[in-house]
Amino acid sequence: MNTKKILVSLCTIAMVLFLVTIASAEVCRCEPTTNVDCECCGTLITTPSDAPLAGCVTIEVDGMNINNNPSVIAGEDVTVKVTFTSIATTTGVRIKAELEGDKDSVEAMTGSFDVEAGHTYTKSLRLKVPFELKDVTSDDLELSVRIWNSDYESEYENIALRVQRPSYNPVVKSISVAQSVNAGKTIPVDILVKNMGYNDLEDLYVTVGIPTLGVKKTAYFGDLVTKESCTKDCKEEDTVSGRIYLEIPYGVEAGIYNLEVLVENDDVESTFVRQIAIENNLPKNVIVTSNKKTVAVGQEAEYSLLLVNPTDSLLVYTIVAESNGEVSSSVDSAVVAVPAGSSKTVTVTAMAKSEGEYNFDVNVFSNNKVVEKVTLNLKAEGRAVNPIVVLTVVLAIIFLVLLVVLIVLLGRKPQKTEEFGESYY
Repeated sequence: MNTKKILVSLCTIAMVLFLVTIASAEVCRCEPTTNVDCECCGTLITTPSDAPLAGCVTIEVDGMNINNNPSVIAGEDVTVKVTFTSIATTTGVRIKAELEGDKDSVEAMTGSFDVEAGHTYTKSLRLKVPFELKDVTSDDLELSVRIWNSDYESEYENIALRVQRPSYNPVVKSISVAQSVNAGKTIPVDILVKNMGYNDLEDLYVTVGIPTLGVKKTAYFGDLVTKESCTKDCKEEDTVSGRIYLEIPYGVEAGIYNLEVLVENDDVESTFVRQIAIENNLPKNVIVTSNKKTVAVGQEAEYSLLLVNPTDSLLVYTIVAESNGEVSSSVDSAVVAVPAGSSKTVTVTAMAKSEGEYNFDVNVFSNNKVVEKVTLNLKAEGRAVNPIVVLTVVLAIIFLVLLVVLIVLLGRKPQKTEEFGESYY
């Protein structure tokens, strides 16, 4: 009889211990507490496990407790903060958070760490919210959190999150432009913009440009409503397309450039980038046959500049030669019109006032922009001989020689003529 009582007592004690273990393993959406029994806990959200690890568990998304029906923005990064009280002392613990969409899922996981029973731990994980809202402005998304190691496991599933579109979100769905373009050409760029935001977009402007080249063009694209606000054909109400013509400078170097498309209104700015290749078979618009001259001081040096127009339209160049205290320079034609696909030559003259080697610049403008800057070199040695002065000196010398000859001739005395008398015989 005593043996039976002892066995019953042992079974009762074992059952109590089992129930206590199960109670201590309860997990709930409440503020963390050092009380492993989780007195504040309410509804269980744990997946049944033979060896649970976490006691009281708090899960927050961007600082919002999951009990408060948090909402997140599609396409943005969120922080999932997990706080739990361990009911076991163990090692190699990890936490994984996963956002599950209809077509896409993202997850993040911590490194392994150690825990001790009765102590509280907090870990944060960063996740990017999937963007699956095509026909609606908001929907539900499921969050799952798992805390485990090789011996223990606690998993929390079907945590509902509300996911919304960004408030204002114009998205460039396509940028159609040639993969390779020629410098000096005007190229069409076709843009398709769709409203993927929560609100309507009013007075939308689109700017296409290549920042490194300093060129851009802006066009008005109008208003776009949201998908749920469409009254007739949504393709005509929440989507718009347009063409912008962009002029590529003709003096740029060949290479790969970023073509940027900026979509903006009073509420939002969004930038999209695509790369294009620019070719330039004639990268220079000004060709100098010789940029170095050596002359005497005061003598003019002449330089020939060939102005090239590689475009398919008329170009008007303005040439400005710089002068300073030592070198004066000028051009024979300050304004030159060059037809498409042809060239013209201009002459630059320069003169130094003293001996030395000098550099001076010649700037070539087109459409009020510097298209080429040429540096010319002038070396001045000795003095220039003025031909008029030389002629004057030569004439003066000849005059002096003639004068001396004349004086010599005039200074000579005439010889006496011997007189002979007549004799008669």
